[in-house]
Amino acid sequence: MVRRNQPLGRRAFLGLGAALSGVALGARQGRAETRLASPPADAPWSQSIGAGVVDRPYGRPADYEAGVIRRNVPWLTAGTESSISFSPLQDLHGIITPNGLFFERYHAGRPDVDPEQHRLMIHGLVERPLILSMHDIVRFPSVSKIHFIECPANGGMEWRAAQLNSLQFTHGMISCAEWTGVKLSTLLDEVGVKKEARWAMVEGADGAHMNRSLPLDKCLDDCLVVYAQNGEALRPEQGFPLRLLVPGWEGNVSIKWLRRIKLGERPWYTREETSKYTDLMPDGTSRGFTWLIDAKSVITFPCPEKPLRGPGLYEIRGLAWCGQGKVRQVDVSIDGGVNWQRAQLHEPVLAKALTRFTLPWRWDGGPALLQSRVIDETGYVQPTIAQLRKQRGVNSVYHNNAIQTWQIKPDGSVFDVQLS
Repeated sequence: MVRRNQPLGRRAFLGLGAALSGVALGARQGRAETRLASPPADAPWSQSIGAGVVDRPYGRPADYEAGVIRRNVPWLTAGTESSISFSPLQDLHGIITPNGLFFERYHAGRPDVDPEQHRLMIHGLVERPLILSMHDIVRFPSVSKIHFIECPANGGMEWRAAQLNSLQFTHGMISCAEWTGVKLSTLLDEVGVKKEARWAMVEGADGAHMNRSLPLDKCLDDCLVVYAQNGEALRPEQGFPLRLLVPGWEGNVSIKWLRRIKLGERPWYTREETSKYTDLMPDGTSRGFTWLIDAKSVITFPCPEKPLRGPGLYEIRGLAWCGQGKVRQVDVSIDGGVNWQRAQLHEPVLAKALTRFTLPWRWDGGPALLQSRVIDETGYVQPTIAQLRKQRGVNSVYHNNAIQTWQIKPDGSVFDVQLS
């Protein structure tokens, strides 16, 4: 017997799904005479010729998906030129974010870069300084990798309290794509790294000349200089024609519109790594160079934008990710963390990429508190917001990877809440 308001095993889930499908089919057949669009009747769109191939030379989503867009929180920043648009996680499927829905973050607006004039300069502690055109760069051996990018401020508005009743606004500063370009190590081999070099300063061609210091070891490990995303050239909002990708680290170090790489002996301590992108601690000190994205997860269905429509069978769905490597395990709770059940991870499970998880659940119409908790391959366990506050206080902005709690009301509505 299936217990009320409890997760279902896979076999029970499939059996119950088949039974419900039969009931639903019978109900539809009984209503067929009053619903013209129901089989076997033809709907209006089945009785005419549709548009031809030249109608949309560049494809776009169905008109019915017009609400699936990036969104901005107007009061978050003084203007849109230094702001963020949030990816609609509640409407996405799989682990790849479509290019038109990949979240945006600007520091001086979006520049319109001419690829014929754009250049990448590599200099400093190198044997052979180079200035490369885009034609030069695409001649180097290419690689394609799937990785996420997350702004370290993702969830930053939730440090003090749950205040944004929206999955898109609490977690939408993350997206995942297939990136194609050149290993940064390949370019550094071309210029020849001097033995005293330990750091790199990477800089963009936007109006802010956004720049960050990176350890040379990371540059030689898995960083990419990319010119394509999900099979097409980078879009302007993602750094066209060239950007840096630093897998598993906070998104601002993946410099867009990449124009310069300078090698040196020590970090540069730029504006973006002193007055910005540091974590304020309770005693007034700040943590610096906190690049790593710690393990994090969130349930994407149900969520505030996608409520439940009456008691019955559902599949809890979500995403997990970590900057250390691969997701090892995700647990789901329906009672606010009192009990946990292992969720199913869906392939591909890749290092430093989004990972899908699901758990079948039969909701009885009563209140519930849904949570997910990820464990990465190093054994790190996603913390609660109370654990984070105990360690770091409430004055931080960045690196909030706390467990998210969705409160389910009897009417099926979903709310962002925090448990003390």
